[in-house]
Amino acid sequence: MKDVQKLRPDNPLSIEKVGVKGISYPIVVSDRKRGTQHTVASINLYVDLPREFKGTHMSRFIEVLNEYKEEIHIKNFEHILNEIKRTLEAKNAHMEIEFPYFMEKQAPVTGAVGLMEYRCTLMGMVGSRREFTVGVQVPVQTLCPCSREISEYGAHNQRGIVSVKVRYERFFWIEDLIELIEQCGSSPVYPVLKRPDEKYVTEAAYANPKFVEDVVRQAAALLSEHSEFSWFSVEAENIESIHNHSAYAYIESEPSHGR
Repeated sequence: MKDVQKLRPDNPLSIEKVGVKGISYPIVVSDRKRGTQHTVASINLYVDLPREFKGTHMSRFIEVLNEYKEEIHIKNFEHILNEIKRTLEAKNAHMEIEFPYFMEKQAPVTGAVGLMEYRCTLMGMVGSRREFTVGVQVPVQTLCPCSREISEYGAHNQRGIVSVKVRYERFFWIEDLIELIEQCGSSPVYPVLKRPDEKYVTEAAYANPKFVEDVVRQAAALLSEHSEFSWFSVEAENIESIHNHSAYAYIESEPSHGR
């Protein structure tokens, strides 16, 4: 049959990324406690397209994905990308995976257990450069230092979302990254709290007030101590409880462009 994709396009221009986007797909990811965890991901797969070709072969992305559906994790991310690049005869291959990741979490006093959801992303590229990034969104509680300082009693607090991206040079556990970021708020957020736990969390946050600026700076300081991360960015957003806006801060390490 005629290979229409190989025909010359009307406008012979190179395309940086072409592929398939928004594939809902069951995957298995690494779990520090249980070994593996089943979840459902949204996956984007792209390659570059030279100027002399009309289109890429979209079905080949899915064929490669089907080969690795139970082995998608940080350890073999580069191998999957190399297979996409080879199969699509491309110079560059990109993959983006977003998925919910669940961790068991105990309440600080009673030990009540619940499942906490974190949004995670895996992003990678091989070709003209080699680059692998993991992202996590971690909810925290923050208590306003200014409010505590100027008030005779009490202080306003709110939930914050800390979004972290790291480029990595060797394997690490997503759980370790989440736990590192949870240290940076006034208090972690928990799925289940009994009354003794609520008392503890409320008082702990009051004793540990944080601006968004404090959150991103502490996270950056902790991430800088980990040699497995060649680059990182941290953004914190507080969904303010007494203002009609959010408070926001962003910080990143020195740029790194992969190898």
